[in-house]
Amino acid sequence: MSTQTKPSVVFCHGIWADGSCFNKVVPPLQAEGYEVIAVQYGLDTNEADVAMVKAALGRVSSPAILIGHSYGGSVITAAGTDNRVAALVYIAALAPDADETSQGQLDKFPPTGVFSHLEVADGRVWLRPSATSCFAGDLPEEEQKLLWATHYAPAAELFHKNAPGVAWKSKPSWYVLANKDQTVHPELQRFVAKRMGATTVETNSSHVPMLSQPKLVLDVIRKAIKAVQESATQS
Repeated sequence: MSTQTKPSVVFCHGIWADGSCFNKVVPPLQAEGYEVIAVQYGLDTNEADVAMVKAALGRVSSPAILIGHSYGGSVITAAGTDNRVAALVYIAALAPDADETSQGQLDKFPPTGVFSHLEVADGRVWLRPSATSCFAGDLPEEEQKLLWATHYAPAAELFHKNAPGVAWKSKPSWYVLANKDQTVHPELQRFVAKRMGATTVETNSSHVPMLSQPKLVLDVIRKAIKAVQESATQS
């Protein structure tokens, strides 16, 4: 990679969200000249979501940095084994090993808060309006209402089977750890970040630091970009 070549940045959203959850961090990266895609996938099966991310990798230049929020961490853990991916950034995210599922990780560190504000209907898991104060309590009320109005409900079985591949065992990783998260338990975040040897930044954020603390998240992404560029220069 020449010094002029910039890594691309590929965002992977969690449940109750779509690619627009990254709308505070995408424009600054685009302004700095990076190719950016926030992948849209159906939250029907992990295998299908991972396949969509791999398809999106064909739309940007390599090497790519995969960024996963929440369940998106399970997505990038599998999709990141693709040889077009150079690094991983996890944001308050799951990061299962080969013998783990997303649900299994949550069960080891039972979260408090948002999971008592859910409704399962028509095979999907929906947020009740009361969930947003647990999910995104450090956002202004109007942003919480927008989050609820636009939330995308996952299939009820989504967390019970993962696509193969554990990228954090072979790719450098960064982790934004949300200490006030009521969706993915902070101790689960601490466990997976330590296990993968991630460069970890802790912050007193709700589950959505890319919305409540976008400057901090951008700083972590830029550090990952710099590390990828320096590694390419040395190789």
